[in-house]
Amino acid sequence: MPESPKPLVPGAHEHPSLALVDSVEGGAPGRSSDALSTPEGATAWLAEHDLIAPEAVLYEHCQRRLVGLREDLRDLFTAHVTGDSPSPEALDAVNRALTSAPGALLLRFDPTVRFSRSVDHPATQVVEHAMAVIAEDAASLLTGSEEPSLAACEAPSCQWFFLRTHARRQWCSTRCGDRVRAARAYARKRAQRGGPVR
Repeated sequence: MPESPKPLVPGAHEHPSLALVDSVEGGAPGRSSDALSTPEGATAWLAEHDLIAPEAVLYEHCQRRLVGLREDLRDLFTAHVTGDSPSPEALDAVNRALTSAPGALLLRFDPTVRFSRSVDHPATQVVEHAMAVIAEDAASLLTGSEEPSLAACEAPSCQWFFLRTHARRQWCSTRCGDRVRAARAYARKRAQRGGPVR
């Protein structure tokens, strides 16, 4: 029976950088999932997070760039959580994303919706704009008031990051917490029966 989709973790709705880093889920072979595994998936993910217009089309090159940004942000978030130094390459890549797109959205007018702002560029510029927004969010998250709340899920099989809603929170979701507690209970029962703990 397939597992239900992982719930949105605390902070991912407000922070596209956190949602991007959490857009891949590890697991046993054949059980991992990656929302950005195809250009269509990357397009859908960006549209779902209101970073591009729903009718936009991304190509493989753009999808690879977005996946690259995800890995660079993972490096920065991991360095933050562990207290290590991030790789200079990841830091450079995020800074390039911050400065690669014009900062302003274009002003549009439509009689039915009135004034609106949107990106109206070729696909490469569309993804550059989305990446700049995500990189700006990551920079703000790593340096702003929510920085102390950024944490990595402590469930062994989880690679996700989240914002702690209280100081003792260890897991990104109830699902991860339930898995860890169930594994601990199973290990205790095996130990009580004298069997090997796997």
